[in-house]
Amino acid sequence: MTYYLVRHAYADWAPDEDRPLSSIGQKDAQRVAEILTTYPITRIYSSPYNRAYQTIVPLSERLNIPIIIAPDLRERKLCEGEIDHFSEAVEATWRDPNFAHPGGESNLAAQRRSISFIEKIQRQNQNEHVVLATHGNLFALLLQHFDPSIGFAFWKSLTMPDIFMLEVGTNQKVQIQRLWGEEVNP
Repeated sequence: MTYYLVRHAYADWAPDEDRPLSSIGQKDAQRVAEILTTYPITRIYSSPYNRAYQTIVPLSERLNIPIIIAPDLRERKLCEGEIDHFSEAVEATWRDPNFAHPGGESNLAAQRRSISFIEKIQRQNQNEHVVLATHGNLFALLLQHFDPSIGFAFWKSLTMPDIFMLEVGTNQKVQIQRLWGEEVNP
């Protein structure tokens, strides 16, 4: 099974999780489509949040493949309300995967949610090439399941957008390759 993990393109920050892409993000979404149309994509799943969905709309239109909304691809909720030191708050969750800020979701809980979703679509869509449009934390947590060396530094190095190809063989042999730029490797 081959997965193309897409971290959403740039959206101007706002407390609303459903914020749309910026004009820069919309241009980058076109580039995401250009890159991924060179692969044999068979299904496209997206987080319900606009910034993830809008990042793969151009791909969906080019390939004429509908986008399936997948609530389990939503971003991990860091905490209830706003937080003063975002990067430090995220780092705390990577130091202890069971830790959750008040009203938030732990890394372990978010990772279990994403892996459960992956296992479900793997049972339903064997040997397909599937796009998963999601968010930075969930993206990194999903990859960490397959490569435990992935951590906070990897999350911090991700760009908006970003694309990684994850190939999971029948013997559970895994290959991870970055498709967006060459400067970051897990």
